[in-house]
This record gives sequence, structure tokens and C-alpha cells, in this order.
Amino acid sequence: MPAEITTAPPPVPESVVPAEAVAPLIRGVRVLRELTEAGGTLSLSGLERATGLARSTVDRITSTLARMGYVRLDGRDAVATPRLMELGNAYLAALRLPALLSRRADALADELDESVSLAVADRDGIRFIHQATRRRAMSLSFRIGDLLPAERTAPGPLFASEWTDGDLRVWRERRAADPENRGFSAVPPRRLPFPDAEFERKAAQAGRDGYALDDQLIEPGLVAVSVPVRDPRTARIACVANVVSHTSRHSAADLRETLLPRLRATVAEMERELASAPEPAPGPPPTDLASWIGASKTELGRDFVESLARGLTVLTAFGEGRAALTLTDVARATGLARATARRALITYEHLGLVRQQPESRTFTLTPRVLSLGFPPLSRTSLPRIATPHLRDLSARVGESTALAVLVSSGPSAEIQYTARAMSPQIMSVDIRVGTRLPAAATSLGRVLLSDTEGYALLDEDWEDGLRTLAVPLRDRTGQVVAAVNVALHAAGRTPGECVDELLPELRLTASRIETELRAAGHFTKVALL
Repeated sequence: MPAEITTAPPPVPESVVPAEAVAPLIRGVRVLRELTEAGGTLSLSGLERATGLARSTVDRITSTLARMGYVRLDGRDAVATPRLMELGNAYLAALRLPALLSRRADALADELDESVSLAVADRDGIRFIHQATRRRAMSLSFRIGDLLPAERTAPGPLFASEWTDGDLRVWRERRAADPENRGFSAVPPRRLPFPDAEFERKAAQAGRDGYALDDQLIEPGLVAVSVPVRDPRTARIACVANVVSHTSRHSAADLRETLLPRLRATVAEMERELASAPEPAPGPPPTDLASWIGASKTELGRDFVESLARGLTVLTAFGEGRAALTLTDVARATGLARATARRALITYEHLGLVRQQPESRTFTLTPRVLSLGFPPLSRTSLPRIATPHLRDLSARVGESTALAVLVSSGPSAEIQYTARAMSPQIMSVDIRVGTRLPAAATSLGRVLLSDTEGYALLDEDWEDGLRTLAVPLRDRTGQVVAAVNVALHAAGRTPGECVDELLPELRLTASRIETELRAAGHFTKVALL
């Protein structure tokens, strides 16, 4: 069963900060949100301007986030890393809907040759939790975690059909303050071509019909049809399945006539999946991060904001089988004191990232957690993940490094170089990204073709004077998907020195890449090329 979906209360005005809220945590979340809105990369001075925080505060926050592996400090820029997706992964794992339903959404996209998405309600908007997109010249650009205004989407009227009077009041207030949806960065600003009362009528109609259409409300040419997927325990909408097309392929009326029946059939299958899914066994909670946080504070001193690190750790306490946690559960999972965990939860409830269920005294994550870095990172690729780590490795060992994948199999199997970092030395190995080589003739290819001793060392086999050492990269399932190598002139190190000096550094780099690959690949498909 998925985590039960409940209607969120109206948001607390941001000016009313609870007395027990953790101010550094509020500031850290603000930095993460601005970094997300900027596409995942923003200069430190840009963060200072966007957040209104003092530069010294921005420096301390980004230093803490870098220590946690959530951002990388690249010169004057802060860059979100795939590890930051751990926060959104915690929400998606606790929700369970992507794990249970994404396979059927993907199959429908293949069958219809159209983009299919799953969305959940996020107050008066909708937020995507799964995307199965088609690769065309004109394709859907929305990402997992993107927030859209309810009134300009097909899922919106369906969710609005269950709104309370309080929900409607919040929506009307937002519409009055932002009639062009400029607060929603995922959509172009645009006024509705009809009065707000018309949306309320559409919501009521969608509730009766059991489907809704979007006829070019996001932008000209974009059309969609949506059907609700209902929670079998409550009969309320758990999520909405959405098929998106372009007017060059389908009109809105055509979507209703030709695609709606197949969408409804898939939704029926999804609802049977939800009804029959067993309760999940709780997954492992995070390791003892409290001790790590204390050690980091001792090492970095004032540059490490301990209360921010503790607060972010609270979000990772949630996950599959841990959708609703009591205060005691959170404290036990994180190793934090109850008082510390309580203040973090109070802060998150104020920020709309956590919701408390008064009847059970438990806390659950909200879709808003996906606003913390997930959208810009949800379409990352393995070369993008690996490149900064290859540069670090090259700087540490003083040799050229590269990433490659297997692009064909059989006797003529080939590898393709997909990322590299050049040695600072005058004479270095220079193999361009995109180059293809016979797999059997390279150390990269040999670890991709067969799991050898965990590494492959080639000593001038391919070219005189060239010595290479490679290790495999594994995805979250344990499958070898790529390989990383160090290439050097044979005069630089003996084979034994390569194994003794380079192999540990190479394995450390591979481990760091795999950690980010696992985070990125939990609920998204990471492109290998």
C-alpha cells in the first residue's frame, strides 16, 4: 500500500515563525531552494542576493552542504550534486507510488508513443513524481519535482474536486496575488483565458466525469488528458496519471476519444496494484549520522553549521516502510536527541516540508521536499556525475583519467569514452570523448566485458609506452554499467606502483561516483552517454 494521501492544511504565513524553529535550518532550506530555482548552479554572490542572507552566512551554509556531499564548491559557484536527491528520494520511497506504478506508466508511454507522467497534489499546485517522456524535436520538458499551478494543468481540476473551502480560499488568495503564475518557474507566465470561477466549475465537472483535459493552458500546442488513481483505503485521489501530447499529433478532443480509454484501463491496473501491494518492511534507517556530524563540527569548527546538518538528517529518517514516524522514531533513526529532532520537525512543518497527523501523533513528508534540488538533478547523466570526480582524481595522481561504457557486444565489442580529465603534465594521454575502441584491447573494456579481479591493468598492450589501470562502476542493482581508468606513460610508474599507488585512489573515485549514481538512479533513469 502507498502512504495515505491527506489534504494539507493551509500554509502557515512565513512571517509567523514558531518560537522553537531552528533558524539556521530555515536559512539552509532557503539556500537549497534558490539553488534549485537557478537550475542547480549559482555563484555564492548570487545566493547572497537571492536569499538576502549575509555572505558569511551563505559561506557557512554552503560549506556545511559541501561537507554533507549535497553541493560542490567549484570556484565561486555552488553546484548541487546528486547526493542531494537523497532528500527527495526519502519522500518518494515513503510515498511508494513511483515504485508501484511507474512500470505501468512506462508501458503506457511505449504503447501510445506519448509522454506519460504521474503527479500528486502539493497544496494548490501539482508536482510530478514520475515522468516517461518521448524523445522528439518537441518533447515534454517537465521534470520530476517540478511544481505547476493547478489551474493550468489537466491533473489540477481532479485534485481541486476534493478541495475543502479552506483549500479554495488559499488558491483564490494565491491567484489574486500572482495572476500570471510568476511564482511557478516551471511554466511560462500567462493569464488564464477564463475567470477563476471557470476553474472551479471545471473542477466540479472533472469530479463527476472522472477525467480532465488541458487544452493548451500551459503553452500553445501542449494538450493533456488525466485520470485519477484512487487510494483503495480511502477512495481519495492518491495521484493522477497524465498523458501529454502536441496539437501536431492530437487535439484535446482527440485525446479524449482515442487515448482516454487506454489511460483508464491502465489506471484500473494501477489501482489493482495498490490494492494488492503488501505493506513494506521498514528499510534500514540512516547510519549513525549524529556521530559524524559531531566529528565534522570538531574538524571544521565555525564553518560547519551543526544545526543545519542535524535538521537535514531528519528528512532521511523517512523512507520505504517508514512513511509515518513518531518523534521517538525520528530520534532513534537519526541518533539525535528528542529535543533536537522535535525542533527540526517543528521547523519543517512551518516550511511545509513535513505534515503532522494529530490523530496518530506521527509525521510524514510532503511533496514539497522535492523542491530541495530534485528537478534540476532528475535529468543528470553518468558523464555529468563522473566528470568532477575524474578531475579530482587527475589532480591527486597527476595522470589522465577517463570514463567509458560498452556500446556493442560480441567478438567486435567496443567501448566509448564518455568523460575525461587531462593530466597537468606536458606529456599526457589524450583520447577524446566520443572515441570508440575495441573493448578487448583496453583496460576499460576488459572490466566491462568480465568482472575480473576488480580491476584490469594493461601494460603497453594497446600502444607502446601506454599503461592503463581500470575499475568497474556499478549501479544501485550491482550491475556493471561503466568503467573508470587512469592512463599514463609507462616510464611514470611500474605496474606494481600502479597497483599500490593508483588503484586505491581509483577505487575511492569509483566509490564516490557510485554513491552519487545510486542516489540519482533511485527514481530516475540516468543516461549513460
